[in-house]
This record gives sequence, C-alpha cells and structure tokens, in this order.
Amino acid sequence: MDLNLLVALDALLEEESVTAAAARLHVSAPAMSRTLGRIRTALADPVLVRAGRQLVPTPRAVELRPRVRALVRQAQDLLVPEPVTDPARLSRDFTVQADEIVLAGLVSRLVGAVARQAPGVTLRFMPETMEGTPALREGRLDLEIGVIGHPDPETRIEPLGHTRFLAAVRAGHPLAARTTVTARAFAAAGHIGVSRQGRVRGPIDDRLAERGLRRRVVAVVPSWSAALHLCRETDLVCLVPADSAAYHREVLDLHTFEIPLELPPLSFGMAWHPRNDADPEHMWLRDLVRDSRRAGGTGHGR
Repeated sequence: MDLNLLVALDALLEEESVTAAAARLHVSAPAMSRTLGRIRTALADPVLVRAGRQLVPTPRAVELRPRVRALVRQAQDLLVPEPVTDPARLSRDFTVQADEIVLAGLVSRLVGAVARQAPGVTLRFMPETMEGTPALREGRLDLEIGVIGHPDPETRIEPLGHTRFLAAVRAGHPLAARTTVTARAFAAAGHIGVSRQGRVRGPIDDRLAERGLRRRVVAVVPSWSAALHLCRETDLVCLVPADSAAYHREVLDLHTFEIPLELPPLSFGMAWHPRNDADPEHMWLRDLVRDSRRAGGTGHGR
C-alpha cells in the first residue's frame, strides 16, 4: 500500500474538501481528486460524498478519522525528530577530542555550559593521539574541536574562527620590562617549542630567516601545558594563543607581548560524522560549542 495515501486521507478527512486538502499538501486539485479515487478503491468506500455544495464523510470515514490522524502523527514524529527542548533531562556521554590550545578557552566555557544546562551529560575528552585517525568514522569520537587536518572525505567540518599567537615569558623576564620587543631581541632569547613529533623548526623560524635572524630552541615538549609551566620556571619564551592570554597572565603569572613577526592566524573548527547530523542531542552540543566560541570573542584575541 502507498503510505502517502494515509497523509492524503488525513488531509481530506480534516478539510472535508478536495481543494483545501490539495492546498494543504501543496498539490493540484485534480491530483488530489485522483488520489481520492485511489483511496476509495483501497477502502471500498466513497469516503467523502457530496451534500449540496459540500462534501461530508461517510460513517466509515468518521470511524477512520482519529486512527488515521494518530498514524500520521506517529509517522511525522518518527521521520522528523523533535529538537532537544529540555537539556536538563538528557542523560548521555559525549566523547570529544579537543586540541590543547583551545582547552583553556573555548572548552572551559563549554564544560561550564554543559554543567549548568544538562547535569546528566558527561563530556569525555580524549587525548590528541586520536587526531588524524578514523575515530569519527568508527564512532569512537562524537566531536573533534581544534585544528582539523586530513579528515575522512565524508566528515562534516564547521569553521569556528581563528586565533593568533602571542609570546609569553615569566613576569620577571628581561623582555617583560620592554615596551616593544624587536625581532632581534625576540630571536636572541631562548625558546620552547611544542611538538608531539619533536619538530624544532616552524613558521617562526621561516619568518626570522627572512630577516637574517635565527632563534635557539632550548627545549621541545609534547604539550602546551608542559611548555607553559617550563616558561614560568625559566627564562625561555613560549607561545600562547591570544584567546587565552588573559588566563595565562592571571593563573600562571606570565607576561605576554606581541610577536614582532607577521605570522598567519591559526584556523580551527569542529568536525563530526554525518551519522550525527540530524541527532537532536548532538545538534544541541554543537550549538553549545558555537555559543561558547561566541562568548570568547571574535576570534582575533588581544
């Protein structure tokens, strides 16, 4: 049986008019008239009969009306999921992989929003070792936040903005007393590199080389948190995302200043698998990520 006939029958019994039912379903009156003919054949009942200038339902149609209405509503609920209207009733774990450079900013606001709105939701943050793996495709990750690189072809990616970097030193560092730090002074200081692969060279070294300068990277560590704490205890220079510079100044007592080089901003976003596109609960989480990003500013940082 063509289940579309149920939708048409529901409209016909509700409107008791071929023309009105056609308008409701955005089809022509002749097309609806033909559909009524098919319904009459399927039910072996005229369904609607003329009474003067109007159509009235047959006893069989009157009997069917509430049952047809209920079936159509169930089908609509099945095919068009309701959005999350009460996050407080959610009970679910979301597995998220977030780049460490956004943890101190965006993710802290996200966790706060989840705690306030949905106490039954747990965010499980996974290590960055899952980055670049098929974890989204395999369902081991619900969401990835950060610099999205080399995703699977079907992965959904939404840009969230960009950030730039500032230089950071301990509060008593000689560079902290300068009003302006030159490229030469910046290069002359010892530096901390951050790379899980142990890379020493990066875009900063390319920009310095264009000026005939070279910096000395004293240590390369695998995480930003390790770099920041090393920066706090030594005379080495570290980089920090501008979006979270205030956090590093207030919590770690670091002094930040503009890097005297033209460096490209770092773009980041969120990524998820298409299986979660229309999931109302996943959509709610993505909305929270967007709201958390907007709450943090424009993405240019100072």
